[in-house]
Amino acid sequence: MTEAAELPPVPEQARDVFGARYADAIRYAELLAEAGVKRGLLGPREVPRLWERHLLNCAVLSEVVPEGVTVCDVGSGAGLPGIPLALVRDDLKITLLEPLLRRTNFLTEVVELLGLDHVTVVRGRAEEVMGKLPPVHVVTARAVAPLDRLATWGIPLLRPYGEMLALKGDTAEEELKASATALSKLGAVETSILHVGEGVVDPMSTVVRVEVGESPGGVRFAAKRAKAARTGRARRRRG
Repeated sequence: MTEAAELPPVPEQARDVFGARYADAIRYAELLAEAGVKRGLLGPREVPRLWERHLLNCAVLSEVVPEGVTVCDVGSGAGLPGIPLALVRDDLKITLLEPLLRRTNFLTEVVELLGLDHVTVVRGRAEEVMGKLPPVHVVTARAVAPLDRLATWGIPLLRPYGEMLALKGDTAEEELKASATALSKLGAVETSILHVGEGVVDPMSTVVRVEVGESPGGVRFAAKRAKAARTGRARRRRG
């Protein structure tokens, strides 16, 4: 039986990034390294680079998230990027969306333990919750799927003129080019590649931003969205 990997020292930048939630960020790192690894949510090889590659890499996404908006973290997994984002931004209303029970159990435990009152955990797939969850201003995701597939799940969850922010690696530009047609059909009106976390993470985190117009998901999802809205109104009247 191999020994559990040891958490590295907390980087100096973490105190500035997490501020008043610094102690909570350390506790979250410990939970990831212990329960997260035991439950198969994080590989043991990731523990030595947990701060730079995961927590700080995700927390700096906050640089490009507008103030006071609603966020849905699609395929949240162990809570990345949703929980680091929640730790640095208590002005956001964040939904962690994850289909697997063992992961949602972990997320619920973390949210309760850290007192993240502005975070809600929902079990389900993105395509199943459209119309059941209120549309959000921002969808986030990290290491969930290639951009074109991710967009089919994430963009329909947006409000008109919302945006999807996907943390990507070196393939960001290639994925964006390959997905151009699919993104256009889904209602995207502008795309860009952003680099965040200067002075915090090296290399900086790469974010693909996809902004939508008045019809998130495009024509294909307009009828679904309208039907879901009618169903919701009918349920509220019956209630």
